Amino acid sequence: MKKTALFLVLVIASIPLGAKVPADVTDTDVCVYGGTSAGVTAAVEAARMGRSVVLVEPGRHLGGLSSGGLGMTDVGAVHTIGGLSREFYERVYRYYAEAQAWPYQRREDFVAWLPRIWGVDGPRMEELKAQFLFEPHVAEGVFNDMVREAGVRVILGERLDLKNGVHKNGARITGIHMESGNECVAKVFVDATYEGDLMAMAGVSCMVGREPNSTYGETLNGIFPFPPAPFPKISPYIVAGDPSSGLLPRIEAKPPGTRGDGDHRVQAYNFRVCLTDVPENRVPFVKPASYNPLDYEALARLIATMKNVVPGPRKHAAIGLRGNGGDLGVNFELVPNRKTDSNSGSEFGSDLTGRSYGWAEADYAGRAKLWQEHKDYTMGHLWFLAHDERVPEPVHAEMQRWGLAKDEFTDNGNWPWQLYVREARRMIGEYVVTEHEAKGERVADDGICIASYPLDSHGVTLYVDESGQLWRERGFFSGSKPFPVSYRALRPRATECTNLLVPCCLSASHAAYGSVRMEPVFMMLGHAAGAAASLAAEHDTAVQDVPYPLLRERLLAQKQILEYVPPKGFAADTAGVAEAGKAATASVDERLERNLQALLDRKIIAHADYWRAHAVKGQQCDGEEVARLFIAMAGSFQPVGKVDEAIPVLIEKHLFSSRDYWTPRAVAGGRCSGELVAGIIEKFVAATGGK
Repeated sequence: MKKTALFLVLVIASIPLGAKVPADVTDTDVCVYGGTSAGVTAAVEAARMGRSVVLVEPGRHLGGLSSGGLGMTDVGAVHTIGGLSREFYERVYRYYAEAQAWPYQRREDFVAWLPRIWGVDGPRMEELKAQFLFEPHVAEGVFNDMVREAGVRVILGERLDLKNGVHKNGARITGIHMESGNECVAKVFVDATYEGDLMAMAGVSCMVGREPNSTYGETLNGIFPFPPAPFPKISPYIVAGDPSSGLLPRIEAKPPGTRGDGDHRVQAYNFRVCLTDVPENRVPFVKPASYNPLDYEALARLIATMKNVVPGPRKHAAIGLRGNGGDLGVNFELVPNRKTDSNSGSEFGSDLTGRSYGWAEADYAGRAKLWQEHKDYTMGHLWFLAHDERVPEPVHAEMQRWGLAKDEFTDNGNWPWQLYVREARRMIGEYVVTEHEAKGERVADDGICIASYPLDSHGVTLYVDESGQLWRERGFFSGSKPFPVSYRALRPRATECTNLLVPCCLSASHAAYGSVRMEPVFMMLGHAAGAAASLAAEHDTAVQDVPYPLLRERLLAQKQILEYVPPKGFAADTAGVAEAGKAATASVDERLERNLQALLDRKIIAHADYWRAHAVKGQQCDGEEVARLFIAMAGSFQPVGKVDEAIPVLIEKHLFSSRDYWTPRAVAGGRCSGELVAGIIEKFVAATGGK
């Protein structure tokens, strides 16, 4: 790929969003609405199968989040990635194999530095010839090349009319209309947006929020999927300690509801900002005009409780900004050329908790307002860390070495155009993917790809209880087994729509969506949707009537992976893949399962999922969770009320020998070795006779 090809796509690019132009009707075999990574692969696959294809993107760029800042890919089990998804990462690898791709860094230095992420370090990357860390403009260039080479017609800057945008004849979409008055007529449509606008306007059943656990017999859905995190040292009030002064921004006045019940709430969104410390490519952080110091007051109060708040080393990153109480809110995960994919790094980081609930069903003006609110908040957060007097000077000095990358998002003030819409609408189809698939309790017999990332949801709510204590309702990060995603999860019920496929807002519960929402999986789902759409158009049949054997044959021919057998010696691809890409051996897994069952029997823990995912080698356990565990364990020997009382009891019972490691870590914001926690669990079970 050459940089001169980055924007060589067939576009209607000179028309302002929403502008009125003479109506134009486009007639095609397959119309893909949404230029996300899934939209690109759907369009490319259908075109490669000989169909005429139009890809309509409401914005100005292709690739969604993969070209919008998420350059440190959430891979899961790397050998589950096949088809056009794998081709994308192989193309990225080939781009970076060229010397001219490295203006700010030597390739050999990057390869030598690359730590093992999801089982892929420098040598593994060279073996796979696939690269999962990349700059935003490189990803966009690869996507542009793929659609250009496939002959896809790309139309940018056209938005679906949200009032009268979908015309149907019975259960069949006959055409979609844009705000401009233009229309696209097609045999088959693919809604590849993150929001599911086309799906919803077509009358397809869908939902926003979290189902009750009872709906599908799950444990991670609904309110409080894991015990919430308390912050007893942080006052939630504008004037610390004074309830009459009102609550800080985005903090709710009461708990969200009953554990396990469903609600309208959605996990937090943020921007994956691309930062750099290369002086000649750096744009300094600026204070947004709307800056409100109260937006960062909770973080400031957290910092005030910390010790040793100084920059320090961190795996995968150029630097870590943290103290004994946790991270300060942004991370510096490295991608090539001294740039970052900077995600939310703490409880009060760049995730804008509570402001995602209305995004999915907002109109364009409402989304623009929320987009700007997220941008202003994140810009303010970066400025706060770099300049606010409540932040220690060593952090100021480190932050001021960084800035936005001057050569990224050059038409948008170097700011990502794509908000990280982690979850919006989800279809309710004839088959709903749930956590039972992720745990291996149910296996689809019509798989179109393999999902392998742990079940993952970011935080949802900040609230105060009746005593005025601040809490954060957590999301979850729970280990899973690689599992096939059913073709039926891509298609609506036949009574609702017969010529629509939905790869991004597919039919999945909130819990299961935490695994399938990752960009490599979206690309594989888009690939499958493109193949199925092509077959439906070719045979003039409903998408529900596409023969699965025929679809399966096509996907296998295109190197999609439909059954997964982990290759020997590749740690990231064993069952129960976890955050660091290392999993315990089968014998250790079995032992941990026995020990966790003993804890359940003794009522030391209420659920095993958290410990199953985190109390393993290579993982970190949340200090607060460990503190609760220690209190419960010590309480089986004698009454204790807090972790400082529990630790001496556990030392006396020979579960460990010293408080030096655990006292600073078994606290809110602390991190404890999963392997060490597993060892303590085993010792406790042995000390109590396993009963």
